[in-house]
Amino acid sequence: MTSRLFQPITLPTADGAGLRIRNRAFVAPMCQYAIDAEDGVPTDWHLVHLGSFASGGFGLVVTEATAVEARGRISPRDVGLHDDAQQAAHARIVEFVHAQGAAAGVQLAHAGGKASTYPSLPGMPTATVPAAERGWPTVSAADGPVLPGLDAATGLDEAGIATVIAAFAESARRADEAGYDVLQIHAAHGYLIHQFLSPLTNTRTDGYGGDEYGRTRLAREVVAAVRKVWPAHKPLGIRISATDWVPGGWDVEASARLVRTLADEAALTWVDVSSGGLGRAADIPVGPGYQVPQAARLTDALAGTDVVVSAVGLIDHAAQAETIVATGQAHAVSIGRAALRNPHWAAQAAADLAVPAADLPHAPQYWRARW
Repeated sequence: MTSRLFQPITLPTADGAGLRIRNRAFVAPMCQYAIDAEDGVPTDWHLVHLGSFASGGFGLVVTEATAVEARGRISPRDVGLHDDAQQAAHARIVEFVHAQGAAAGVQLAHAGGKASTYPSLPGMPTATVPAAERGWPTVSAADGPVLPGLDAATGLDEAGIATVIAAFAESARRADEAGYDVLQIHAAHGYLIHQFLSPLTNTRTDGYGGDEYGRTRLAREVVAAVRKVWPAHKPLGIRISATDWVPGGWDVEASARLVRTLADEAALTWVDVSSGGLGRAADIPVGPGYQVPQAARLTDALAGTDVVVSAVGLIDHAAQAETIVATGQAHAVSIGRAALRNPHWAAQAAADLAVPAADLPHAPQYWRARW
């Protein structure tokens, strides 16, 4: 039996040509908090980290959350893509990823009220970085803390919203110039766009709040602005939290409506399905593949569109990933923690799924591994 996971997949594009990716094992964005200079410029760490996934056989390698402006970083040690030095460093990484036969994707993000926090590293507190330690004021959909323990954010006015939208478009332009093949807009995990989507955090009463149409306005305007500068021959995607796991919060049905709208209005063709991030009394059933049911529901809801759905969340084993794809629960899988443990997860999974040795998707320099 031929592995479905290791068959190529084509991500549709606005021009109809599509981007062929060598397999359906994608690397999920994973923050590294590795920039000592706190200037947003990717370092050798990022080159080795992302490059190892490409040489290890993944089809699409996606960067960590990449801030569209300095105040949008999750922590001071995060990556950005809003100046020339950052763009040049990204281009170096893209070149290496391409040389290994993988596609390169960038996740553009703004953390909003969850910005200016300490890095999620051992021994670090879970709190806002104070100004005395080079922290900064944060913004959100409304005034107040996004989560308990964080400093209060300031709700963006319409001029501030316009600035954020322009920042996403400018970073998208830079991503294209850096050579990225795929762009993913981060609208998940309680960060700024999710803060607007969710009724848990969006208490606005103007045109960017209120009903579902108002709460999705920022997402729609960001995607539209990015679409204007992102080339038609390159796929445009989004990562969403399909559910807040809280009654009365953002949910799968709203997610499906949003993605379908974005597909119709801006030729969005990929959705990576995560969940959670606003944590207000959330009851999340964390376990192997715990987010796959949401991906499956979106796959069903988006049938008849060109949208590719990828599932993410504790997908660790080859047989598990193969089953998700082969049974049509999602078109692809995004691998996170398992890839950290083994950057050659894709090559190992292919061998486990009886892909012929000559077709294993690893760098030729690793032939002696004999997976």
